[in-house]
Amino acid sequence: MKGEEKELKKVLSKVDVLFLAIGAMLGWGWVVLSGNWIIQAGSIGALIAFVIGGVLVTFVGLTYAELASAMPEIGGINYHVNRGLGRKASFIASWAITLGYVSVVTFEAVALPTVVDYLIPNYQTGFLWTIAGWDVYITWVLIGSVGAVLLTALNYIGLKEAAVTQVILTAAIVLIGLMLVFGSAVNGDTKNLEPFFVDGATGIMTVLIMIPFLFVGFDVIPQVAKEADIPFRDIGKILIVSVGCAVIFYLAVAFGVSMALDQEALSVTQLATADAMGTVFGSEIFAKVLILGGICGIVTSWNAFIIGGSRVIYAMANNGMLPKWFAYLHPKYKTPTNAIMFLGALAALAPLLGRPALVWIVDAGGLGIVVAYFLVALSFIALRKKEPNMERPFKAGKGQAVGWIALVLSFGFIVLYMPGMPAALIWPYEWIMVAGWVAIGAYFYYQMNKGKYNGHIESKDNQLHKAKGSA
Repeated sequence: MKGEEKELKKVLSKVDVLFLAIGAMLGWGWVVLSGNWIIQAGSIGALIAFVIGGVLVTFVGLTYAELASAMPEIGGINYHVNRGLGRKASFIASWAITLGYVSVVTFEAVALPTVVDYLIPNYQTGFLWTIAGWDVYITWVLIGSVGAVLLTALNYIGLKEAAVTQVILTAAIVLIGLMLVFGSAVNGDTKNLEPFFVDGATGIMTVLIMIPFLFVGFDVIPQVAKEADIPFRDIGKILIVSVGCAVIFYLAVAFGVSMALDQEALSVTQLATADAMGTVFGSEIFAKVLILGGICGIVTSWNAFIIGGSRVIYAMANNGMLPKWFAYLHPKYKTPTNAIMFLGALAALAPLLGRPALVWIVDAGGLGIVVAYFLVALSFIALRKKEPNMERPFKAGKGQAVGWIALVLSFGFIVLYMPGMPAALIWPYEWIMVAGWVAIGAYFYYQMNKGKYNGHIESKDNQLHKAKGSA
């Protein structure tokens, strides 16, 4: 098994790793959801939600940064939690973060035909069925499915090719975002910021529940750390820088849209960020430019989570937690092709659920993400206690304070998804998605542990790491 891992190529530069994470966090959400943030929480309320969310992501990011630089393994979360908390917790964390990654991959497959609706109205034909009051057409499905095939093929042929695409498209997103902020600063109106708050703490929590989904992406770095040709310490530094860049970007977009559009305009717009761009520059052309930036975001996010998700699935299979089929490494391209094709297949099928699936996928995937964050923070604390002498090229503070803060914040976010909370998951759709994922995971865990598939024997490499850590 280790022989296969050694064939993975170290092809990612510092720029590749940084843009991989930033592009992952800047998907389609900043284009389609900004109006919802402001309507539900108010202009200042939305900013506060992003600051709180940014604090969560920063502290979790610090725990990830230390673990990734100390243990740069393929599918990092699987290895880190296994070493800190054991095999069962490792499976739960890996399966939970995979739900988050799958949710983004499938979300983008639904987002792509959604954005085409705005660029080419009334193109749909070939009625299939109606889901939650929304009609699904074959042309709409094909756009998302063809996109899935193309992104899957890109990742199939090599990580470096996917990384270069990521750098180019992420640069385009940042440039277009800066245009919006500049236009709002010059031509926006501070009166549009009112009301500052909507529904107080409830409004803020409604936006907060979206934060884990919007910011998920920095954690792709630990999953590909073994394929990065950079010093281990820099892995941690780049991860934290990417989080900071994403927090600033989302705050800037929320503020820019708030300055550009009043509540009346926000209540009727379907793409608030695009309309804000068109308003501050006085031309629909600029609205279309921003939508193109959104398409770039769809591709960068989609691309990054095929990369990260396939590595976690590969690691789980390589460590005996999933069938060995998922651990196949292409002899020529050195990519986990079966894991990549699995994610591509899910993305290709997602558009069949229609546009209502966008919200369901966001919330269900968000719960998986924060559960994984909780277990990573717990692993950070456990390893600080169990292996104090482990070599940590990037160290997140002297004590365990960072880990405890990340743990408490992650638990707080988990509570937000529970029944009775203002931002609870929607019954039955979102809970069915979560329950189905848990059931599939339980099946695999049971089958792998009873020996139906090849069991896991801890590698000498893992034992050596443990020996070094406890030395």
